[in-house]
Amino acid sequence: MVPKKLLNKARAIKLVLLDVDGVMTDGSITYDEGGKEIKSFNVRDGAAIKWLQNAGIEVAVLSGRKSRALEVRAKELGLKRVFQSQIYKLPAFEQLLADTRLSPREVACIGDDLHDLSILKRAGLSGCPADAVPELKKVVDYICQAKGGRGAVREFAEIILKSQGQWKAILKKFDL
Repeated sequence: MVPKKLLNKARAIKLVLLDVDGVMTDGSITYDEGGKEIKSFNVRDGAAIKWLQNAGIEVAVLSGRKSRALEVRAKELGLKRVFQSQIYKLPAFEQLLADTRLSPREVACIGDDLHDLSILKRAGLSGCPADAVPELKKVVDYICQAKGGRGAVREFAEIILKSQGQWKAILKKFDL
């Protein structure tokens, strides 16, 4: 059962900001023989991103690294706000707030490592995968049972969708 305080925070969310490496992926970096980077994204996480969008909740990504694989995945998911090469993430977070005219309490953020801490502390709802660093687990609102790249985005999204009364409509689309 999700605590009432967490559900109340989730009800206010209008935008979900995702870290990439360690959240949308398991944090591994693989290179092919030609040196091209390969990333693996979870399809269930992708489905949850689409459900958030269909519910009127924008999704953005903010990565400390630059990756062509992320650009392809973001395009596939219809993500319009993609921030890459942002080791220090707070300036991009503040720019996102200015561009969207949202308050921090209307933004949910999920991250896995120390470079995410500044934005997690400011977001209205914060979360991390099960395999996030211990320092994050001490400050976030929600620690997912799933690991990064293994359904953490889906789990976090479901809390938001359920809190906003969207989950039953999603289930109905699948005859549940």
